[in-house]
Amino acid sequence: MAQVLHLTGRVLRGPGTGGDEDVASGLWVLGGRLTWTRPPGDHDVTEIDGWVVPGLVDAHCHIGLGPSGQVDAETAQEQARADRDAGALLLRDAGSPADTRWVAERDDLPRLVRAGRHVARTRRYLRGFAEEVEPPRLAEEVRRQARRGDGWVKVVGDWIDRDAGDLAPCWSREDLVAAADAAHAEGARITAHVFGAQALADVLAAGFDGVEHATAMGPDDVAVMAERGTAVVPTLVNIGTFPDIAARGEAKFPRYAEHMRRLHARRREAVALAHEAGVRVFAGTDAGSTLPHGILPEEVAELSRAGLGPAAALDAACWSARRWLGFPALEEGASADLLVLPEDPREDVGVLAAPSAVVLRGRQVARAGRRLAD
Repeated sequence: MAQVLHLTGRVLRGPGTGGDEDVASGLWVLGGRLTWTRPPGDHDVTEIDGWVVPGLVDAHCHIGLGPSGQVDAETAQEQARADRDAGALLLRDAGSPADTRWVAERDDLPRLVRAGRHVARTRRYLRGFAEEVEPPRLAEEVRRQARRGDGWVKVVGDWIDRDAGDLAPCWSREDLVAAADAAHAEGARITAHVFGAQALADVLAAGFDGVEHATAMGPDDVAVMAERGTAVVPTLVNIGTFPDIAARGEAKFPRYAEHMRRLHARRREAVALAHEAGVRVFAGTDAGSTLPHGILPEEVAELSRAGLGPAAALDAACWSARRWLGFPALEEGASADLLVLPEDPREDVGVLAAPSAVVLRGRQVARAGRRLAD
């Protein structure tokens, strides 16, 4: 007899899916795929009761990257497993020095959309993280990383300028236009790491498809983003570390430290401003450099507190995020990548921290906070 899963309770198909968002049970898993029709014949049926949502999306993390740069394959595997066990079954890797294409060959690890390696200005980013180039080579390197990734490439838009003692743009607006054109010519989307206001304005003017962090977002910025469909991944759990970063830099760079504190103080205000303007906001943790993997539920909770509320914060890591990356949700014939939760997460996203079950490619990989045998 073939083993199947029967998901009882409520199935949340989500906003923008063309049907009722909340439907009664009737979803089955057979051969790793979803079906709304009871499979004929005899089966060994495992019933799982609760609120069913698609596997979550961490739209900004780093598999294969640690605090000092590239990590070994065993560590990268544990990073991916930590995300998986927390319910993040689709990851957008926003830059890694490691070649992690092997992750796609593993049925036990989350689906991975890679952005190649960070592209940064020489000595203007964390050592060992990025491919470092000077402006004349930016567009060329963007082309190379676009070919290395899975339809995304990321540029480091600003970082501390030690001469100025503060955040400063790494590139001219003309450099960024050339970079965006290069990425688009390769059929890739381009995004940028940006903290400060000037770099953000330049990136938006250059026609980038997305922005990471964007802590300085103001009314003019979000108006442009909403009009052009530019997405933002705020990484609020990462921005929460800004006071510690400021404290470490205070003695040598007091202006920079104060700037980082100001950005931290208005982090939730900036996200609320973007959301209210209709900007597409997605959940991402920035795990893999200094932050641990497996913390996506914390980021969703932060987005909820920042003004999205629980339903929109969930969507930022769920249905809309999957569509943005080109992946299905709970659809007939789709891969069975899903979470079962004990309560309705649209009322309280805190339940994401303790799923009743995590199902990846039709196989139950975790339940009630416990990893099953790999």
